[in-house]
Amino acid sequence: MVRLDRITTGGGDQGETSLADGSRVPKNAPRVAAYGTVDEVNCLLGMVRLEVLPEPLDEEILRLQQELFDLGADLATPLTAGQQEAHLPRIGADHVQRLEGLIAAAAAKLVPLTSFILPGGSRAAATLHLARAVSRRAERTLLDARAAEQSRGAAAFNPQALTYLNRLSDLLFVWARQCNAGGRDDILWTPYRGAGGRE
Repeated sequence: MVRLDRITTGGGDQGETSLADGSRVPKNAPRVAAYGTVDEVNCLLGMVRLEVLPEPLDEEILRLQQELFDLGADLATPLTAGQQEAHLPRIGADHVQRLEGLIAAAAAKLVPLTSFILPGGSRAAATLHLARAVSRRAERTLLDARAAEQSRGAAAFNPQALTYLNRLSDLLFVWARQCNAGGRDDILWTPYRGAGGRE
C-alpha cells in the first residue's frame, strides 16, 4: 500500500528526483523522461474516459491506466535494484499478450482500411490518436534512455517494457477506430497530387 502523507517535499528543488531504489538522478534524465511520457499517455486516457464509449471500452481503459502506472513503476526501478524494491511491479510477457488479444478483438470488428487515416472523427477517437502519438514518443524516449544507460555499461531496463509500449500504440489506434463507429467515421488521408489537388 502506497501512503502519501506529503505532496510537497522540496526534495526536487535542485532539479533532481529519486528513482524507486532511492538513487538520485536529474529530472531531465532519459529514464525520467521515459516514465514521465508514460504518465502523459495515462492522463490522456483519463480524458478519453470522460466520453461516451463503446462497451466495454471504459472498463478496459481503466485497467490499462492501472497497467501504465505499473509500467511507470517498472521504468523507475532499475533492474539492478535491491531486495527492498523486489515487490514493485514489472511488465511481463503476459501483459504484452493481453494487449495483443485486445488488439485482435478490436480489429476484428473494424471495417477494412483503404488509406491512412487522419486523427479525428469523434472526440474520443481524436484523444485516443493523441494518446497513440504520445505512446510512440514514450517508446522512442525509452530507446534513448536504454542507449544512454548502456553507454555507461548498465543495461538496466526490463526488455518487456519496450515491447509493451509498441503494442500499446497499436491498441490505441484500433480503439480510436472503434470510437469512430468501427472505422466507418474515420477521416481518410487523400494524398496531394500537385496542381491536380487531392484525389
